[in-house]
Order: sequence, then C-alpha cells, then structure tokens
Amino acid sequence: MKPNPPVLLLGTFLALVAAGGALLLSKDKSPSALSAPAAAAPVADKDFAVDAKTPASPVPAPTPRDERFVIKRILPITGPIRYGEWHWDAKGVPAGPLVVTVDLDARVLSVFQGGYEIGATAVLLGTSEKPTPLGVFPVKWKDKDHYSSTYDRAPMPFTMNLTVDGVAIHGTKVEKGYASHGCIGVPDPFAAKLFALAPVGTKVYITRGKMVGKGDSLVEG
Repeated sequence: MKPNPPVLLLGTFLALVAAGGALLLSKDKSPSALSAPAAAAPVADKDFAVDAKTPASPVPAPTPRDERFVIKRILPITGPIRYGEWHWDAKGVPAGPLVVTVDLDARVLSVFQGGYEIGATAVLLGTSEKPTPLGVFPVKWKDKDHYSSTYDRAPMPFTMNLTVDGVAIHGTKVEKGYASHGCIGVPDPFAAKLFALAPVGTKVYITRGKMVGKGDSLVEG
C-alpha cells in the first residue's frame, strides 16, 4: 500500500514535537534539577578573619603636677606694696625648692619655698632703653659685696647674677622715680635674706602681668 504524502508529513511533524518536549522535560524538569540544594556560601577561615573594629591605642595619663611648686599660701598683704616696703615670713614653712617670681607690671618680686610665699617686695626695674628681660633665668653666681664693672663701680650688695650681660637681683635704695639698667633692685634687708637662702641655680621667673593664686603651679604655663 502506497502511503499518502500529506499523512506522512503530519506524522513526521508530530514526532518532532514529541521529541522536543522530551528534551525540554529532561533539561528543566528533571528530578535531579528539582531536588538539588542551592550552593552554600563560602565560609571565611576564622584563622584569617580580620576584625574591622581595631581597638584604639590607650590615651596616656597626664603627668601629675609636682606639688612642691603648687602655690599653697600667699602672704596676707593688704593693698599694693609701696616702694621701699617689703614682707618676709618663713615661720613654720617646710623645707622645699625655692622659686622667685618677678611681675614687671606689678613691680613686685615674690619668693616661694615649697609653694609657700615667704617674701614679697616692691622692686626697681630697667628703663625702656635698658629693660628688664622676660624669661626664666637661673641664678648663675652670687657675690655678697659686688661692685658694678660697667657703671662707675656702683655698689650692688647681695648680687645674684641672672644673665651674661650683667642683669641681676641686688640690694639698692628702692624709691619712686628711680630705675635700674635692667637689674632688679630690692631693699638691702630683703636682698640679704634672699641671698642667704637662695642657692646658685635657683630659678627666677620674670613675667609681665601674669596672675597666679593658690592652687596654681609656679613652673607651668
């Protein structure tokens, strides 16, 4: 029996459609594809893990103040110190390092022992042409009976030299209207007390208008 061509073509088309469906089912609907678990995310090795929050370095504790230089007492002086006036009271004050301060605005020199003010006096200072310098100066040398090598051998009793060019603390007549050539002049009796107490190396702080009081440090700021 001779086959009918149209019927043959239809049979071939249906066979191709069935084969294609079988391929789609095996690719997208296979039991293995439906049951396979999702791939697990990689786990970092704990030995190589890095902590993003690195701890900050500890802040160093502030250096404590040296209590030997903290002001513990101010002499009870009423009103400004007049020219020629001086005060001294070391009774009951414990031993401690000596510090001398000079305020150019107040024109006052103070002596502190272990933070206790034991002496204060009005002073003579330099002129605008030869001013008293600002800064911190250690006493370089002392001479009880010193005479100026620059100014006609003027007497400078109880000299405590501060600079290489001759600025010093020394005794003199402290009166209004007088001035020095840069030195710090104090009354002779006060100069004698300071000279006897202050060793070479004693620090002298010369400032302008610096205000300090109880609880402040003499050597800071």
